[in-house]
Amino acid sequence: MAISRIHPLFLLLLLRAFALLPTQAAARGGHDLPDDGDHGSISRNLLQDKPHITEEMARGYMSNAELEIAVHAFGSRCSNISRIYSIGKSVNDFPLWVIEISDKPRQREAEPAFKFIGNVHGDEPVGREVLMHLANWLCDNYRKDPLATLIVENMHLHILPTMNPDGFTLKWRGNANNIDLNRDFPDQFFSVNNDINYRQPETRAIMNWIKQEHFTASASLHGGALVANYPWDGTKDTGKRYYGCPDDKTFQHMASVYSQSHYNMSLSKEFEGGITNGAFWYPIYGGMQDWNYIHGGCFELTLEISDTKWPKAAELPVIWEHNRMSMLNLLASLIKSGVHGRIFAADTGRPIPGSVTIKGIDSKVRASRTFGDYHRIIVPGEKYDVMASMEGFRPKSTRIVLEQGAVNLDFILDPDGADVLGNDYGCRCGNDMMFHVQEAHIWLYLLILCVLLTLYLVFKRKTASRLLAYRYSPRRPVAV
Repeated sequence: MAISRIHPLFLLLLLRAFALLPTQAAARGGHDLPDDGDHGSISRNLLQDKPHITEEMARGYMSNAELEIAVHAFGSRCSNISRIYSIGKSVNDFPLWVIEISDKPRQREAEPAFKFIGNVHGDEPVGREVLMHLANWLCDNYRKDPLATLIVENMHLHILPTMNPDGFTLKWRGNANNIDLNRDFPDQFFSVNNDINYRQPETRAIMNWIKQEHFTASASLHGGALVANYPWDGTKDTGKRYYGCPDDKTFQHMASVYSQSHYNMSLSKEFEGGITNGAFWYPIYGGMQDWNYIHGGCFELTLEISDTKWPKAAELPVIWEHNRMSMLNLLASLIKSGVHGRIFAADTGRPIPGSVTIKGIDSKVRASRTFGDYHRIIVPGEKYDVMASMEGFRPKSTRIVLEQGAVNLDFILDPDGADVLGNDYGCRCGNDMMFHVQEAHIWLYLLILCVLLTLYLVFKRKTASRLLAYRYSPRRPVAV
């Protein structure tokens, strides 16, 4: 049968069948990492797509049911600073529970928001255990420890202990459909993952979550190495080399905050300073990290927090202690550094969802719709030209010097005065009937209107018949 005569539905089903075939994958997902000998033991650990995980190895880890109980128990015990909610369900219908921690967890505030995601890969369960340790530590130490109090009172922290509960139960990398969730997101270079109909429910849940919440930054927890990874994760030509995103210096700073606070991550012999650019390590496509940055303005790190994917449960408290200060310092850095503020409209005084850009950095951070608040992460110790803009308003910029503390900077934007009247009010005027009214001319128009009205009243009786005929003659509507 000729190729041209093959039914399109048959081709679609054939491509889908190939996509569901099991594939060998690296720890962060995406293209395979060739075992060229340059990666040593890390390469061997990461390429175990389906390692044999015995019941003995899994003993001591919370099951999905036990994790669900632990999440709700936390919500009851720490109800004054927490909210429990679900962002969706897995393939096998298990809820994806989130813990929100804040001094006002049920309210929206003009504060930065951060999310931690664990267990993206089913065979990397350390993150789900460590994140429950983090939640409980914050609850136990709120108003006792300065760092815990700073975080709870000045940001909204969202914790998703498991993104892949089905993969955890099956003790393999992918979800119940055997799809690697860390290469299921839309990719900036290749459109292979851009069909929404084939995207996994866990992936869709994360994407919808980003639309609902205004996240400043985030991190996903993985296992199989010990390093803080940052964008970009892939390259245009799929080559393995350093490929930095516009905020490369900022991401290096964030990764270093984590690595330098870790017990031994910064001492790595494999990765200088315990950090790495994703594409330089090995390229992947369809990753969650790059998608967050591009589509959510959310600065995300991929944190490999355990050399072993499935360490003995007795080692989990030690792994938590090794990562505790890293996680706390990363969260605190959003509050204690960067530039923060709100954007207002000069004519109404109301907050507006404008954008903030930094001169020389080709990326933007959007302000929230509710409060017009923005939170821009930048490297301390430098000068920056910060600009706020929004369609229909004149942009404004100012220079700041960011030292070690945060800078608070509000913008009040003036309307640009070039809006077309009537378009927002249903006026179907032709081009010849559209008026571009400048703000400075408004009083002149009002004066002319008053004069015409006075003349109309004076001569009303003498010209009644003529004016009556004019009033009811057909005219085009004009918004004023």
